[in-house]
Amino acid sequence: MNITEFAKAAGVSKSAVSRYFNDGYVSEDKRRLIEAAIEVTGYAPSVQAQNVRTRVTKLVGVIIPKLSSESCAREVEGISQVLSEQGYQLLLVNSANDPKKEVEYLELFRSNRVDGVIFLASVFTPLHDAVLKKMRVPVVIVGQEYKGANCVCHDDYQAAYAATKHMIDRGGRKPAFIGVAEDDKAAGQARKEGFLQALYDSGIYIERADMQTAEFKMDSGHEKALSLLKSGKKYDLLFCATDSIAAGALLACREQGLKVPEDIIIAGIGDSQLCKVTSTTLTSVHFHYRTAGIEAAQMLLNSLKRESSIPRTLTLDFELVERDSTAR
Repeated sequence: MNITEFAKAAGVSKSAVSRYFNDGYVSEDKRRLIEAAIEVTGYAPSVQAQNVRTRVTKLVGVIIPKLSSESCAREVEGISQVLSEQGYQLLLVNSANDPKKEVEYLELFRSNRVDGVIFLASVFTPLHDAVLKKMRVPVVIVGQEYKGANCVCHDDYQAAYAATKHMIDRGGRKPAFIGVAEDDKAAGQARKEGFLQALYDSGIYIERADMQTAEFKMDSGHEKALSLLKSGKKYDLLFCATDSIAAGALLACREQGLKVPEDIIIAGIGDSQLCKVTSTTLTSVHFHYRTAGIEAAQMLLNSLKRESSIPRTLTLDFELVERDSTAR
């Protein structure tokens, strides 16, 4: 879809569309019409069609949520592999899981200082929505689905379902869960829903008190697991939304005199190196993080080469890696 077709679909003039995407004045009525049309069509102006800039910087902005994250490192490795071969350099910025910083970086990159942006996302706020609608360069989002943008995602729901079903098949009947905040639609919401669906399909009931929300940290997993284990209830299955949480939970079980996997089985998601060095090796779901980075970079290059493109979402597969923590 080009700008003429989009303007017709929105019911406004081409000049109004151009002003909207270049921060010019647009009446509130026309702004609402344009934004409604973006929602329906997924339209985003191409670099060429919007080209108020004529030079190519050969820079790509990459926004990451956590500098020390192993998954982020693997994704950036994939991104770098593809883009460096095409002569691009990466401008890496770390948001430290701060949504306000993410918006600030998107605003910075929107000012045509880069040729495109790859955003390793976790949470979207109305501020994210506002700036993403006005981006002057192509954006690819990794780790979350976002309407109107090119996205590379992991199958968080099915991964959680598979890990939980595996533990049920190993005899787990008294479940507990440690997840992350559900404003993270992938790691928080989708993984919790996959876990609950696996329980439901097996006729297993869980109470709200059996579920905790942690941060993406080992010590937070340890704290939340202790809270569950000291509640007086006996659990024989514990699913954790991340490996770091699972590692903390494993330590809590050992401190409470529980043997893994004899007394309780534990699994996480991510298949990080941590899974292989814990006192009892951890069963986890392997996500193809490096492949996600490669696919995201290819999507960005395709967007840069074409005048316009239909946004698409690529959902990658996963593998369940069984280790000692569920070996019954």
